[in-house]
Amino acid sequence: MTDKDLLAAVGYSDATSSLPLRRIGDATATNGHAMVAEEVPVALVYNGRPHVVVMATPADLEDLAYGFSITEAIVADPSGVEHVDVVKASHGIELQIQIPSRAADDLDARARNLVARTGCGLCGVESIKEALRLPVQVQRSLAIRAGALWRAGEELSAGQTLNNETHTIHGAAWSTSDGATRFVREDVGRHNALDKVCGAIARDGRMANAGFLVVTSRASYEMVQKAATMGVELLAAVSRPTGLAVRFAEAAGLTLVGLLRGNTANVYTHAERILTDTSS
Repeated sequence: MTDKDLLAAVGYSDATSSLPLRRIGDATATNGHAMVAEEVPVALVYNGRPHVVVMATPADLEDLAYGFSITEAIVADPSGVEHVDVVKASHGIELQIQIPSRAADDLDARARNLVARTGCGLCGVESIKEALRLPVQVQRSLAIRAGALWRAGEELSAGQTLNNETHTIHGAAWSTSDGATRFVREDVGRHNALDKVCGAIARDGRMANAGFLVVTSRASYEMVQKAATMGVELLAAVSRPTGLAVRFAEAAGLTLVGLLRGNTANVYTHAERILTDTSS
């Protein structure tokens, strides 16, 4: 079943819509239409227990279920997600996710039952200790040329079909070590976009550390957490990182790149993974 069929089945249409508007200038006013991004409440429900609600773009929702479950350390790997059902809720969509009973009990102990807004990073985590969960240590097997970064950034931009219509949607991509993009996912929420692409990697059965992640948003510490949890060794962002993100990346052994624009970028941590023409 395609995303469009799936959304239609639960009462939604496309991830974007054409809506009427009035375009005004100093001396003109005309009627027109513009493409806008849709966002709907999406509840992630584990073994019948509501866990979190995110405002998300209604596309690639099964990827979101898998990616969120893994990057939030609810399950260790995609085999821990036993089943996902996408169903219509009263005012949104439910992702009904079945996981092993022990994992569900552990999750219930976190006492996270909340509503998060678009772009929310903490997503209602109740304790500072849980919010600042230290990222896991990543391996040191990846080495890429700087040109792979330039290629991945360009291919992510070209692959953002929804954002190219609306200019309002974040993107995330996973690229192989030569910069060839294999998965692009989009969402109004930057964390959702990253979770979707992580879910796509996991469902495809690829080893995440065989490539790297590129995101169109800033690199915040939660993005570093999620990347490291997947075993990704390099995260590149179009925007800048936060100080905490840099410290987390340093501690995790992860290469953090910011301001990836064209053929330039800033490397904040573990630059040894990126080979340039001046590398010795």
